[in-house]
Amino acid sequence: MPNVVQPTGQDWGDVKVGKHSGPLRKAPKSASGVSMMKAAGLLKTEKRHAAGGNASAHSGGTINARKLEESDETKHAKVDKSLSKALMQARMAKKMTQKELATAINEKPQVIGEYESGKAIPNAQIISKMERKLGCKLPRPGKKPAGPKSGGASKTGSAKPSGRSTVGGPAKRR
Repeated sequence: MPNVVQPTGQDWGDVKVGKHSGPLRKAPKSASGVSMMKAAGLLKTEKRHAAGGNASAHSGGTINARKLEESDETKHAKVDKSLSKALMQARMAKKMTQKELATAINEKPQVIGEYESGKAIPNAQIISKMERKLGCKLPRPGKKPAGPKSGGASKTGSAKPSGRSTVGGPAKRR
């Protein structure tokens, strides 16, 4: 049988770890020393552009946080005070709490509180749910109060009424 050497898993040889495997050179301390080593080919220098600067903090393209908060682009439309007061009065007339109204329309009580305080962003679906539950019309944001309707059939037309009426849409096909 041939002799087989089994490795034991231990290697006790010297191992050097690090950048320099050869003798260490001392770095030059003066500009003349740097130029002498460059001339001898022992040293290579690289110029770093904008080294040590924090470009993200000092770049001209960023916007100040305060200016960002004050800009009109980020502001949302809030609920009008007339809607807030009307909602509160209608809820009190029905003798309901904010929580009861919220439960009835499947919303959180905080939503009702935001609408009554004027901090909510108007949502037509939520306003219509509240109108149905409270049984009254609430002032809508962005809508003007409806004036008297103009149009329809005028009485100053012909004396003889025709068989077809223009009120209610187009005439029916035969």
